[in-house]
Amino acid sequence: MSDQVGIGLQVNPTVLELQPQGVDPSLYDYAELLCDQFTGPLDAGFVLDPVMRPLLDEVAARHPLIAHGNYGNEFGFEPLDETPGVLRHIAAAHAMKSPWYADHMFFGFQAPSYVWSSPLPFSRAEAERVAGRAAALQDRLKLPLLHENAFYYARMPGSELAEAEFIAAMVEKAQTHLLLDLHNIYSNSKNFEGYDPWTFLRTVPLDRVLEIHIAGGQQSDGWYHDFHSYPVPEPVWEMLAYVVARARNLRAIVLEVQGPAHSHVSRPVDPSWVPMINGDLRRARAVLNENRAPAASAR
Repeated sequence: MSDQVGIGLQVNPTVLELQPQGVDPSLYDYAELLCDQFTGPLDAGFVLDPVMRPLLDEVAARHPLIAHGNYGNEFGFEPLDETPGVLRHIAAAHAMKSPWYADHMFFGFQAPSYVWSSPLPFSRAEAERVAGRAAALQDRLKLPLLHENAFYYARMPGSELAEAEFIAAMVEKAQTHLLLDLHNIYSNSKNFEGYDPWTFLRTVPLDRVLEIHIAGGQQSDGWYHDFHSYPVPEPVWEMLAYVVARARNLRAIVLEVQGPAHSHVSRPVDPSWVPMINGDLRRARAVLNENRAPAASAR
């Protein structure tokens, strides 16, 4: 894997709508795609959706791709080989020629409505259980498996560890890797008393971080939401500088912008989003250039 760190943009319907209006493709090196949008149903006779395959090829012609899953379900209780992560996402990641595959640390059920923002119990027993499934999935992937720390609305009953302690224990046991979502850390720190983002960053193994997500969210009805709909907030830039200076195996910093796809608060996509996206991509590059840690030695 190259020692170069690239800037990425998650390419989704919002970004595709704005691209002709001025989102500058020269500002990012990677395009991150959501496997769930490009794969067929589990009962279909195909893996990649033939309707979506032309779009995948079109994006791949301009940028190297990174594969990301929302509903891989690897942390659920179904047999691993019956999950979307194995049945669909492995093939999608290889079709994208992705250098790794990343997925959220969510509970996994077949109905996705029970997955979104449903965190795992942060317990020693659960770290042991999911580490075994994660290691097995990484073996099947033949690629690094990255776990993304989740934004959530409540801690799962049975949690006895801080989230960062759980992540550190699980990754050490599984020998997998991290997609560190800094906006999810920031959002959780806004919503939960005693959740300190800097303690989080000092606890997780930064040498396991291959990718970072940055984004912006919104305060609504007394809660800060991970809507990916506003500029990256200043505390996230501060965390990015800290991590970039220390994560010696980092390979990508990816901006997420999804807006209406995430939000229950109406905010139509309009051309005013274009300078927001371009500006955040430029600033991500500047933070990277100013703070880049020395690359790790050959391993």
